[in-house]
Amino acid sequence: MSGLYYEDFEPEQTFEHAIRRTLTEMDNVMFSALTHNPQPLHIDRHFCETQTEFGQPLVNSLFTLGLMIGISVNDTTLGTTIANLGMTEVKFPHPLYHGDTVNVVTTVLSKRESKSRPEAGLVEFQHEAFNQDGTLVAVCKRAAFMRKRPVR
Repeated sequence: MSGLYYEDFEPEQTFEHAIRRTLTEMDNVMFSALTHNPQPLHIDRHFCETQTEFGQPLVNSLFTLGLMIGISVNDTTLGTTIANLGMTEVKFPHPLYHGDTVNVVTTVLSKRESKSRPEAGLVEFQHEAFNQDGTLVAVCKRAAFMRKRPVR
């Protein structure tokens, strides 16, 4: 696995993830359907064109959150996360639309060894997602329970 261990992370370390993703109408409608979210802001183009200030469907914010964290996994936690402990300070300062392309930057905010499990530690990340124009579209802090490097 390509994930990093607890010891590999340092506060202020930054990852500019190479993976980018263009969002499609299918992504948005399918995610909304799979999560039983009938919000017309996500699935009803006519409603959005005639009754909203946006004029087009918005990408579901929970899809945006999941995509933002998902893009970060390959470079940071693939196979080395024990568990996500929580996401806080989740914000969506600008909407995403079908056809927008997302890129993500992750910064390590802090880390500390686990008090109860000597083989693990906690790492706090900040994830930021940007559209193709460099506009911040999502941000969150995520606490991850990370494996320490195995002793050989």
